[in-house]
Amino acid sequence: MMKKNIISLVLVGFFALSVLISLESFQAKTHYSAVNPTLSKEEIIKGLKDALNISIENSVSQSSVLDGFWKNTLIKLPFPEDAKKVKDAALKLKMKAQVERFEMTLNRAAEEATKKALPIFLNAIKNMQISDGLAILNGGNGSATRFLQANTTNELKTAFRPEVDKAIQAVELTKYWEPLASNYNKVNVFTGGKNINPDLNGYVTERAISGLFKLVEIEENKIRKDPNAAVKGITTTATETLTKVFGSVLKGGK
Repeated sequence: MMKKNIISLVLVGFFALSVLISLESFQAKTHYSAVNPTLSKEEIIKGLKDALNISIENSVSQSSVLDGFWKNTLIKLPFPEDAKKVKDAALKLKMKAQVERFEMTLNRAAEEATKKALPIFLNAIKNMQISDGLAILNGGNGSATRFLQANTTNELKTAFRPEVDKAIQAVELTKYWEPLASNYNKVNVFTGGKNINPDLNGYVTERAISGLFKLVEIEENKIRKDPNAAVKGITTTATETLTKVFGSVLKGGK
């Protein structure tokens, strides 16, 4: 009798386990349709592309204008960390105005370089696959930005560096850097310290790209939270699609 009871319990256990596995498999396969059964995959991808286009255009338009970096504390380029000793020495020599001017020109270079970002971003969006779109839809805040980072960072660096070079020349960055570095390095002659000569181009390029992605993520998350409030200047149909796409995810607890 006991043996029969044990066998019965084992069979019940196996049955329960098989039901759970089948349910999980069904949920995984139908997760897309549960998000919004009224939208096709193509409509969802179009909605996501619209959202990304809006996020990118807003971010580039914010950052690539005069003071776009300089007066935005979220993305403003500070004095390079590896040249902090130069800044400290300059401030001791009462060169505060020169330090501020140098920092401002760093940001001017970033503002100029960012103008090259839009076509690179748009090309990445154009080549987005359905699998990418569904992963972005279900990935939560920042997932679209992470997609762009993975697919555009190298190309952005390649495009930004020559633009940063031009911008550095245009805003006369070295003109404001050289007096600061020169004063610091002169002191090192007597103290035995190392001269400092950071890669300003690399610094501006990295920080400009980082700041741009920060803005893109902010814009993306706005649209996820409230498509109607975040979207301006697009058709009613596009707004409705975005609302359906992201609204359904929000209702689902995403």
